[in-house]
Amino acid sequence: MRSTAALAALAERAVKWSAATTVARFLLQFGAQVALARLLGPDNYGVYGIGLTVLTFVAFLSGGSFAWNLMLLPSVTADDVRFSFTWQVIVGAGCAVAMYAAAPALALFFSDQRVQSMVQMLSIASLLTAAAAPATCLLQRDLNFRALGLIQLASYGVGYLGVGVPMALQGYGPSALGAACVVQAAVVLLTSYAARPHPVRPLFSHAGGSAALATGRTVFVTNVVNWLLSNIDRVLIGRVLNAHAVGLYNVAYNLASIPNTLLLGALQPTFLATGAKLQDDRVRMARGWLIAMSCVLVLAIPSSIVFALLSGDLVRLLYGPAWSDSAWVLGLLFMCLPAWTCWGISTPVLWNTDRKHLEYMLQLPLLAVALPAWWIWAPSGIRAIAIVSALVIFARAVVIVLAALHALKLRWSDLLPAAGRGAGLACVCTAAVLAGQRLAAPITAPGAALFAGAIAALLVLAIVLRVLPQALGRETRSVLARFMPFLRADAPAAMPASAEGLPR
Repeated sequence: MRSTAALAALAERAVKWSAATTVARFLLQFGAQVALARLLGPDNYGVYGIGLTVLTFVAFLSGGSFAWNLMLLPSVTADDVRFSFTWQVIVGAGCAVAMYAAAPALALFFSDQRVQSMVQMLSIASLLTAAAAPATCLLQRDLNFRALGLIQLASYGVGYLGVGVPMALQGYGPSALGAACVVQAAVVLLTSYAARPHPVRPLFSHAGGSAALATGRTVFVTNVVNWLLSNIDRVLIGRVLNAHAVGLYNVAYNLASIPNTLLLGALQPTFLATGAKLQDDRVRMARGWLIAMSCVLVLAIPSSIVFALLSGDLVRLLYGPAWSDSAWVLGLLFMCLPAWTCWGISTPVLWNTDRKHLEYMLQLPLLAVALPAWWIWAPSGIRAIAIVSALVIFARAVVIVLAALHALKLRWSDLLPAAGRGAGLACVCTAAVLAGQRLAAPITAPGAALFAGAIAALLVLAIVLRVLPQALGRETRSVLARFMPFLRADAPAAMPASAEGLPR
């Protein structure tokens, strides 16, 4: 068992590597998505979006149901790995075959024959993703985010820039995106196994198998609920509207979720793996969660407002007039960033406090309300769908954060100071962005308002960091000081009184 100091140092190094590779992935993913969206247009992108929705569902079923247990165990044996890998591949192969066989029916459901070949192509990615899950989970357990980050960078670059963009230029249409996804999954499988070799000899049962299967069942049900709440909007758009509308909505949704996806990719596995080693120390777990939540509330709230205000200019500059209908949806979904991230970093608390079943149980009532709401509003267009989706995201965040607070014996009031600081910064940034856009209004150069608003917001934040760092709060300063030493607080972040009574 690692000492407290060693675990803290390892977690800090993991977060730093995650942060560095997250920035690189954001730039790479953003550039590739813009290039492919411009080359292919909403219709082709919509066909891929439908296929990706199906792939996401299948990947949720097979991608980590058994491998996930490897991150939660206090210690892992070779038999644990062999058992997880064996059943991961079996379930992954079964799901891939089912996905391939269902492709004709899905094409009929969406009234677009192009969906059949797309879904069949992506079934290969489904199997590859499932096979890579054990090595990926072991790397996360080891907090080896240097390797994970480099794998994600290399796989995305090879898949989408090395294969997707050239195929799009050659006129392959949506197949360019499908091939890129398959290549990315193959690179992840090969490189993750090279970075974290593990036993692959089949093992169908062993002493810890029942616990692994129980975890797998919980992951399975949780993934189904999460998929429905995160993807049924696009299914209904494809069914009620058309592939063009799916493309518009999907690009807005994907672009809005990039900051959240990358941030959670950096933080969530670190909290999950570290929390598994701190299951008997709720005080330290609560402290780590509160610091993370404070950072999200202080930084993500103003960032979401800035992104939302700049969304129209961003779409016009990067995607062109063909994508203009995405701008309103993008702005609304950008405002969901704090809720997305708070919910994402709270789920590890449930999994590490023997409350993993609550993630899906608490969301089932939301699903019962959201499904008819999406169905009723789908004919009204993608804006109506986006409004329902945004409400669902905030509702999910509320119920999951409430459960995490209860698990750690904390109160809502413990989060209010950070939320207040975030709201204050959001007001200042809003004024800065609007002022910058107003000053740039007479300039006809493309992107002038976008750059003016963004620079104004960055200047305001730079001034706050230098002149009034206390506005960030002690918790956020303690984290940012690891990267910006001039922000170092005078004392470590304190625990709220509500958590001091937890058993040590």
